[in-house]
Amino acid sequence: MEDATSIKEQVRERYAEEARRVRQNSDTPACCGGAPKVSKAKPSCCGSNASADPITSNLYQDHEKAGLPADAIAASLGCGNPTALAELKPGETVLDLGSGGGIDVLLSARRVGPAGKAYGLDMTDEMLALARDNQRRAGVDNVEFLKGEIENIPLPDNSVDVIISNCVINLSGDKDRVLREALRVLKPAGRLAISDVVARGEVPAEVRRHPELWSGCIAGALEESDYRAKLAAAGFKTIDVEPTRIYSAAQCSEWFAQAGLDADKAALQLDGMFMSAFVRARKPA
Repeated sequence: MEDATSIKEQVRERYAEEARRVRQNSDTPACCGGAPKVSKAKPSCCGSNASADPITSNLYQDHEKAGLPADAIAASLGCGNPTALAELKPGETVLDLGSGGGIDVLLSARRVGPAGKAYGLDMTDEMLALARDNQRRAGVDNVEFLKGEIENIPLPDNSVDVIISNCVINLSGDKDRVLREALRVLKPAGRLAISDVVARGEVPAEVRRHPELWSGCIAGALEESDYRAKLAAAGFKTIDVEPTRIYSAAQCSEWFAQAGLDADKAALQLDGMFMSAFVRARKPA
């Protein structure tokens, strides 16, 4: 397995590259989606790769995307819709860990209303710049994007009602620290409501070792039992993991090929191993 510092730099560059791709394509209205998450090639516009990623495609309903800047939608690299999962209420303060281009922060701001506040936290300068541009285009005032790492959240103790995250915690090399930090900044009885990639069984070592598959949300995925155990160890209660999509080896074949894995062997080992899931938990009151 890669060390945490190396993983962080690989992830930072991967998502900086994605932000640059979105900006390059922002003046091309016919472009209909992104390349698979581990692809290093510039995606073709509405070609075979567009919207083909089984993790990131078709996560938001049309009425949710209405009124959002196109770049916020194009930069979405999540695996679910945590804003719907979180059941946000007017007046609440919400924090998105790894906010990327800002789509979930902007959706959260709508739900909490002018009396509430939505923070986005990201470590990548290019994504933060894109998110702030998207905020200006959307004309949303109750949003603040912060630079920082999810292992060191730059907010005070007991300061937010809800933490969301969309396919980001799996990218961290120190998930225990992420979850402890999440608990720290949540108010008593605060809610954790995230979408993440979760493994159904032991992930082979050769998958764990590949940096391409780390930045693609596969190699760093926790097993469900490990996720539950780490949440409990951090201090969370009322833990629930709900599968939303289970991925076949065929759906993941392009990722494995780009990482240099044997396709036939991967199909036998990894069919149905990875899933997107809603992960819910509460901080004790």
